[in-house]
Amino acid sequence: MTQTDRAVVIGGGIAGLSTALRLAATGLKVTLAVAGPLGAKDSLHSAATFWAQGGIAAALGADDRPDLHAIDTLTAGAGLSEPDVARRVAGAAPAAIDWLVSLATPFDRDAGGALALGLEAAHSRRRIVHAEGDGTGRVVLATLIAAVCACPSITLIEGARATALIEDTQGRIAGVALRDAEGRPFELAARAVVLATGGLGALYASTTNPLGATGSGLALAARAGAVMRDMEFVQFHPTAIACGADPMPLATEALRGEGARLINDRGERFMADIPGAELAPRDVVARAIFAELAAGRRVVLDARLKDVERRFPGVVALCRANGLDPLRDPIPVRPAAHYHMGGVEVDAIGRTSLPGLWACGEVAATGLHGANRLASNSLLEALAYASWIAADIAGEARAASTPGTPVANPAIAAPPSPALRQLMDRQVGVVRERAGLADAVATLAKAGDDGAARVALMIATLALARTESRGGHFRADHPLPAAHARPSRTTLEAVLAAAGLGAPAERQVA
Repeated sequence: MTQTDRAVVIGGGIAGLSTALRLAATGLKVTLAVAGPLGAKDSLHSAATFWAQGGIAAALGADDRPDLHAIDTLTAGAGLSEPDVARRVAGAAPAAIDWLVSLATPFDRDAGGALALGLEAAHSRRRIVHAEGDGTGRVVLATLIAAVCACPSITLIEGARATALIEDTQGRIAGVALRDAEGRPFELAARAVVLATGGLGALYASTTNPLGATGSGLALAARAGAVMRDMEFVQFHPTAIACGADPMPLATEALRGEGARLINDRGERFMADIPGAELAPRDVVARAIFAELAAGRRVVLDARLKDVERRFPGVVALCRANGLDPLRDPIPVRPAAHYHMGGVEVDAIGRTSLPGLWACGEVAATGLHGANRLASNSLLEALAYASWIAADIAGEARAASTPGTPVANPAIAAPPSPALRQLMDRQVGVVRERAGLADAVATLAKAGDDGAARVALMIATLALARTESRGGHFRADHPLPAAHARPSRTTLEAVLAAAGLGAPAERQVA
């Protein structure tokens, strides 16, 4: 394998597509590798971006400023968001929207032609840019796919699953090992590799994520020795539609922003006396619904709003496809794994702890989201970091590389078992406590060496170690936050050693 003047991007969501386009604009050749057909709509191969209903947060209104957006981000992050990162990302938001507009993204507009701005939980202003009401992710993804397909310097490889990162003899990431749709192995050399592989919601039995969201990129980076940050912080969306589907359809937070109410089967609006009510931060709403369900009560979202079918066609269609009529009846809801605040730790320009490797989007832990992501900041984060990563890679001097001998057996990703998913739901979910987490760690330590089990083990181990409640991490036995907020940092090697499993499999060297 020889070094090339090419960047490899792994992932076909907003992070991967945006990074590929930004890299191509610098003059670099780019290879974009995606696990399924680009733009796939099935629950296994689709990008999480496709299902994003809410929109993209940006301070565009006359009454808004980026610093107000940053303050809301820091407040939601429960002490773990990095102030500099929040300010920088919020400041980049208007330009990110302008870039998407320049690609002909058909955002919704008001009667005067200005971008229509919605309201979501924990935002102090209307600043959510959306498309086709609740179809933002799908529309943005289609726009980016069209741009990628029209770009001559981007080579697209579909049906390719990354199995290992490859190091040169100097310890720099110099490529990636993959398998094609028929299972045949091949390698791509690169001057830079960008992980944009999304999250890990499908490790949970109740999730709004596509079933391919198993933390594969996290496993790749962790096996190569990357530092991981805040792995215990998983966001559970409060209003997944409880209709028996897997993954669960989502009733967007924007419904609550426009007046939808949460009601239990006693007819009580149980959020009414909680600060922010239905628009409290997601972790607060998720725990309130969880408490109702744990008490044996049923929870519904009354979304029988004026013009709901026109304003939220996606939610209405999802409900009807699952035998529900939201125009006539309230929607049954429950919390479900939705977003991972943690991930591969990156710096201000998306660099991981491994030279030659960058990470963008949900797979990365930038310090923006802290303990609890603010609604509609995820697509924004991917857009902002894609630009910064591309500029960094383009400006970095091409590294010399001395090839060595590759290891013959890179890890093959296996889907998480139903037992693992149920375990994560039950013991590493919305509400956690010591005994359940300790049992989860012991069980996952015996679950095998596949990527899903190792990622789940990292989450459970760090959740057990964090003896406080903060944002998306709630410990029933430690219900209060610690006096000082501290991020967690670890490596897979450290987690395996703590579980008595010794060092991980030897890293691949090329």
